[in-house]
Amino acid sequence: QVDVTAMARLFGYVDVTDSGFIAAVFSIAFNPLFWNVVARWEHKTRALSRVFASPRAACYCLGAVILMLNCVRSHCFTEAMKSQPKLEGLDCHWGYYSGLAILAVGTLFVISSFLALGFTGTFLGDYFGILMEAKVTRFPFNILDNPMYWGSTAVYLGWSLMHASPAGLLLTAVVAISYTIAMLYEGPFTEEIYRQKQKGAKNK
Repeated sequence: QVDVTAMARLFGYVDVTDSGFIAAVFSIAFNPLFWNVVARWEHKTRALSRVFASPRAACYCLGAVILMLNCVRSHCFTEAMKSQPKLEGLDCHWGYYSGLAILAVGTLFVISSFLALGFTGTFLGDYFGILMEAKVTRFPFNILDNPMYWGSTAVYLGWSLMHASPAGLLLTAVVAISYTIAMLYEGPFTEEIYRQKQKGAKNK
């Protein structure tokens, strides 16, 4: 049998009908849906590349929009935490510093992923036809797959622990779920793009 006491206690601290909490859930779910839909549309039509007269310029524009949406998501996340009660057991020094350590590790993964991939590699450049020469295998990709996504999830987890926020912990679970779904769609599609590249190279 599963002990649901801890989960029930957590939900007891969270008002899921609060408008701020709903806005945070919406922004978390919307972001990966948005960039996957837009990127696949671009891959199919090359519409953005034509509008901006350059696939690189179009990719940079989409990346800027994604960054702005992520800022909105983080703001909604923080406001949702502030509007709901703290968990007494986490509202202490060990909870704060544990959260700070997790946030630091997550930030390391996010920044190192960006440096390894570059701007276009991070922001779906392969959907714009901007392909990398080889798969990135250096840190942090030699530690785990999708370190950008898991690093971002760790940042939200750490932020939630620092604020001793049950709402934040629940929203972090939503972040993890939304990223997991995104990875299920992005992984096979990206692999197919590179298979087509290799097939085209062999046919030349």
